[in-house]
Amino acid sequence: MKIVFILFFSVVILFGNIYYSKVQPYEIRNISSNVSGLVVYSNEDKLGKLLSNEPYIKIDSILDTQELKYIKEKLEYLDNSVDSSEQILVNIEKITVKKRDNYKKIESLKIKSQVEKNREFYDLVASENLFLNTKKEIQNFKIQIADLKLREAKLKRILEDKSLRAKGYILYELLVKSGQVVNISTPLAKVADISKAKLTIYLNKDEVIDIKNKIVYIDGIKTNYKVDRVLNIADSKNISKYMAQIIIKSPKIFSKLVKIELKNE
Repeated sequence: MKIVFILFFSVVILFGNIYYSKVQPYEIRNISSNVSGLVVYSNEDKLGKLLSNEPYIKIDSILDTQELKYIKEKLEYLDNSVDSSEQILVNIEKITVKKRDNYKKIESLKIKSQVEKNREFYDLVASENLFLNTKKEIQNFKIQIADLKLREAKLKRILEDKSLRAKGYILYELLVKSGQVVNISTPLAKVADISKAKLTIYLNKDEVIDIKNKIVYIDGIKTNYKVDRVLNIADSKNISKYMAQIIIKSPKIFSKLVKIELKNE
């Protein structure tokens, strides 16, 4: 019995730092919809292929495109209105200055009747009111422009969200088809970053200590890789184990099972 225990303990020591892991993409992103609408295009031919800047999913955007066009036209009209009103404001200000000077000249003249003085005063006040109303009109135009620019920005964001792109990623899974209506948060696809790969292993508490200084062997071959990430909170599934990851170069084939050894120098 004692001999069996010694042999078992020796095996644990010998193989305690040996792990197995699948080679996984560096990142897999779950893509959900930010908008509601009808899926008009879902490119299944792109599954498993590297995506370009072309959309792999499109959601109906005809009305959004039309609204954006009309908003741009309205902004152009409003900009022109502001320019015209500002020029009118300059002219009204010049006239008001002249009328104010004229009124000051006749205000104290005894040869002018009170009726004439009142007429000049009312004319001056009318010009001043016209100046203020024109200024207020310009401010209203600018408020409308600000509101339309905000709507324009929102529409541009909606249009971007309705044409899904993921340049440089692999299309890992398509979750919608053409003709399907989606809402906000509907899962659409999964894309994978294969520019690098990762190996995930689970360590005991004692193995976490000084883990980043260990030499990494993969399938018996010494590498220059190091343990890049260690989660210092025990994993929820692998109870009392701590997740660690090793980032490696992108292989030709993913999901291959490899043997990992962590050794001291």
